[in-house]
Amino acid sequence: MAPKPKDKAKPSPASPRQPPPAIEDLFTKLNSHIEGSGDRNNEQSELKKAVRVADQVLAIAPGDEDALRCKVVALIKNDSYDEALSAIRSTKNLKFDFSFEEAYCLYKQNKLDEALELLKGQERNSETMLLEAQILFRLGRMAECIDVYQKLRKSELDSLEINLAASLILAGRSSEVQGMLDAQRIKPSSSYDLAFNTACSLIEVKKYAEAEQLLQQARRIGQESLLDANWAEEDIEIELAPIAVQLAHVQQLLGQSDEAIEAYTELISPNLADDLSSLAVAVNNLVAQRGPKEVSDSLKKLDLLKEQGGADYRLARALDKLSLKQRETIYANRVLLLLHANKMDQARELVSALPSMFADSEIPALLQASVLVKEKKATKAEEILDQFSIKFPYQSKIALLARAQIAAISNHHQIAADSLSRIPDIQHMPATVATLVALKERAGDVEGASLVLDSAVKFWSNAMTEDTTKLTIIMREAASFKVRHGQEAEAARLYEELIKTHGSSIEVLTGLVSTIARVDVEKAGSYRKKLKPLPGLGGIDVESLEKTSGAKHVDGAPRQVAVEEGNKKEEKQKKKRKRKPRYPKGFDPANPGPPPDPERWLPKRERSSYRPKRKDKRAAQVRGSQGAVAREKNEPSASSSNAASAAAGTSSNATKSAASNVTKAAAGKGASHSNQSSKSKKKSRR
Repeated sequence: MAPKPKDKAKPSPASPRQPPPAIEDLFTKLNSHIEGSGDRNNEQSELKKAVRVADQVLAIAPGDEDALRCKVVALIKNDSYDEALSAIRSTKNLKFDFSFEEAYCLYKQNKLDEALELLKGQERNSETMLLEAQILFRLGRMAECIDVYQKLRKSELDSLEINLAASLILAGRSSEVQGMLDAQRIKPSSSYDLAFNTACSLIEVKKYAEAEQLLQQARRIGQESLLDANWAEEDIEIELAPIAVQLAHVQQLLGQSDEAIEAYTELISPNLADDLSSLAVAVNNLVAQRGPKEVSDSLKKLDLLKEQGGADYRLARALDKLSLKQRETIYANRVLLLLHANKMDQARELVSALPSMFADSEIPALLQASVLVKEKKATKAEEILDQFSIKFPYQSKIALLARAQIAAISNHHQIAADSLSRIPDIQHMPATVATLVALKERAGDVEGASLVLDSAVKFWSNAMTEDTTKLTIIMREAASFKVRHGQEAEAARLYEELIKTHGSSIEVLTGLVSTIARVDVEKAGSYRKKLKPLPGLGGIDVESLEKTSGAKHVDGAPRQVAVEEGNKKEEKQKKKRKRKPRYPKGFDPANPGPPPDPERWLPKRERSSYRPKRKDKRAAQVRGSQGAVAREKNEPSASSSNAASAAAGTSSNATKSAASNVTKAAAGKGASHSNQSSKSKKKSRR
């Protein structure tokens, strides 16, 4: 029988309840946990304890602002942004201002527009301005970001120059980084973060050797400073991973491809999962370095950056700290790999989602066009690029160039020419002019091609430049074009203008003479006099040469040259090395023996020595019982005694042998009969 459960001890009514701890003691405990969170090894546990103690304080004093603020800050430091936001929103009725903390939580959740809107109503102090600059940096609005950092220079904020250098680099102003540091009298080696950013600026201005040296120095400074701060080796490796990735990138730019691939491969490890941004850069650079090689492995590597649990390919939320350009590059590389792998469904699905992520960029439109071209839908690709160029005219150059290329490949020459005509900054460059003229000629628009040349000539004639090379090239090509299309007068005018403005060269003079001779012979003669006579042609009478019936062979140098060439060929033939003949195995060339039969390769029936065999029609036919012996006509009959003795001597053996012989003969006859019948059938078919 199971024992009865013991009754729970009931508190005696006389025993007093334990009093709650004093609020002063709780704040003392809360303060100790907050100070203990400064230790990296115990940071998370201390922050969790601080949150619990803050909850105890709020249970006693629900409206205590200090306890609420300590709780929110502890949750933010512990990366618990959802809990921090719920704690902040629970205080709306208490008239406490947590707008800055709420904006910071939204910023960390990548809700950048909401965070920026919250900051607009805040006081413009150094903290709010710094957060605003970081939000603008993440949004890619670098000009506004740099402006805020410039205003913060007067404040005594630590590491401000690090963020300003990063902003200048992403704004395309890398050449200003060194000047900014010199103005503030700061050395790049003052911290490993600043050394890293300065090295990135050197990479942008293509000073790769200097950048490599500074990156190595940054890694050394980082290792020393972090070891002094009692960091673990694994944490140091993760912290300095961006420097290692950038060093591999410099090797890649210096042409050391094998070393760069090896470095990227070593960096892509489970240890780097804590620094997903460095992992993403390493994976992307490795994929770019490989190109279309090892497509399947590259796609697997890019899968490491995917948000877990999603059906579609989306980058992990931890990669939101990457710039828009970096994330766009990763997506673009994945689309290109999918196209190389012929995974069209995945490529189409990913491309359709990119315009909403990068609305102001031309990359999604270019990728959509690439997918359509792969599917042999060139017209649709041209429409998408045209729509983008109309929507964003100030950044449509690459889209229009791509549209022109697709149209030219698809033999849509007029569309290709129209696309190039809409790019004003390259409109009158010689290469563009030549391409436009060729496209319009193929499209049958000769008048349009002529207008392109006239416009280019006018542009370079009015250009304020001392270099007249481009004008000379375009005028010469314009004159040649007009000659081809029967516009001799215009071509002659261009040649004359070339001679007046740029001097008379042999090419221009010959072109002018040959062109103007079709319009004005006397004028052509006056220009012909400016040509220098060719040596050796002074004694030739042109008029008598024109009256001859045609060219005749002239004895002299040409014939001698032909003879000399023939002699050279003979000498070359004589110089050919004679190879020794190869004899069959065991053949002695000294004793060759009788000569081989010249007809040995012919069938026997076709040889001259062939004699067909005659059939013996006199062969006796075997008749009678089995074992009987056929007798010749002239053979004398054997005596009965001899026959009897022969039969007696071979009674059993003779019978067996005769039977077997007859059987074989029958079989042989049957076989020959069947063969003959088959031959007769074949002959009858013929």
